[in-house]
Amino acid sequence: MSQTSGNTILVIGGGAAGFFGAIACAEADPTARVVILERGPEVLGKVRISGGGRCNVTHACFEPKELVRFYPRGEKALLGPFHRFCSGDTVEWYESRGVPLKIEADGRMFPVSDRSQSIIDCLENAARQAGVEVRTRQKVVQMYPPEEPGQDWKVMTAGGDAFFAKAILVAAGSSAAVWDLLRHLGHTVVPPVPSLFTFNIADPRVDGLAGLVAPNARVQIAGTKWSADGPVLVTHWGLSGPGILKLSAWAARELHERSYRFEIEVNWWGNTETEDIRQQFLRSRQEQARKLVRNANPSPLPQRLWERLTIAAGIGDQQRWADLGNRQLQELAEQNGRCLFSVGGKSTFKEEFVTAGGVALDEVDFKTFESKIHRGLFLAGEVLDIDAVTGGFNFQAAWTGGWIAGKAMAG
Repeated sequence: MSQTSGNTILVIGGGAAGFFGAIACAEADPTARVVILERGPEVLGKVRISGGGRCNVTHACFEPKELVRFYPRGEKALLGPFHRFCSGDTVEWYESRGVPLKIEADGRMFPVSDRSQSIIDCLENAARQAGVEVRTRQKVVQMYPPEEPGQDWKVMTAGGDAFFAKAILVAAGSSAAVWDLLRHLGHTVVPPVPSLFTFNIADPRVDGLAGLVAPNARVQIAGTKWSADGPVLVTHWGLSGPGILKLSAWAARELHERSYRFEIEVNWWGNTETEDIRQQFLRSRQEQARKLVRNANPSPLPQRLWERLTIAAGIGDQQRWADLGNRQLQELAEQNGRCLFSVGGKSTFKEEFVTAGGVALDEVDFKTFESKIHRGLFLAGEVLDIDAVTGGFNFQAAWTGGWIAGKAMAG
């Protein structure tokens, strides 16, 4: 049986928020004994696979008021924390430790090495230098709060080990078992549902076009307020890409209630109104009268998608622009500007599974990330009801929460 006491801090979860919190705490108070308990055989697993193995560390959005807009759940709660530790602070933290970051065209930030191992090595080295102890295969099964002021928390693991600490940071991600422990401590857990997923669509307009990208589309869930802009990628099973993923995050709860059966409208031209698209086609009828419609593509779309939409509009392979009547022009405009698809399910976006749900935000003091129910209990990362769209934002919430909680526990 292992026992720690005195000036000991326990961190449950060896992911992004857990490591950042442990390092911040140990650096702020070198006299503290900081111990990470990770249930798996290795730490930082999600960091390793994120961004296709490159690790999308954060996003090049450096104003807190702008940054919080990317969080469907957590926008208000994170505003204050982002004023204390924002994207620029993350960049400085890593670059001061020898890991330069770069900004890509869409604002995502990656290590210059394009290797997530660079981030893992940096975190592990910083933890080692700060004296943080890392213990793997330590599944926490019980947490007992102090019975009297001044006493320690007691944490039991599946192996029968007992740990005692003056404070605990729970940063175990989307863990049903840990959420159950927190419920037993009196916390409310908002039921988790998937976020950041792609749409399963079987439709001849996109069948066989996997890999094709519409660079600037607008997607809306039919009959609702939910919409998003961005590139849309055709996959073997339907539609994906930033536009789809953002929409899945914002509408996560409603789509769960619908059992992922719904309709979407895709404007392949982005924010161009359908009537303006029709006017463009009227000009094409005049200016390209002798050309075949399928070959003379006036749209911003890839040629193969354009050809599919002309077929869907009832336009034959040999029809010229001059041959099109007003009804066909209108139908072609509808296929481009209000293309309706039936969604018959979802697929997880690569390995980057994110949930909407977790500990209710009104039960956490976001000046410190400490529980309002129990002194000495801190929470950060995906264990909270906070999630973001894709692009490095979920990691930024983890860095911020871990850093603030770590400083508070040291203080």
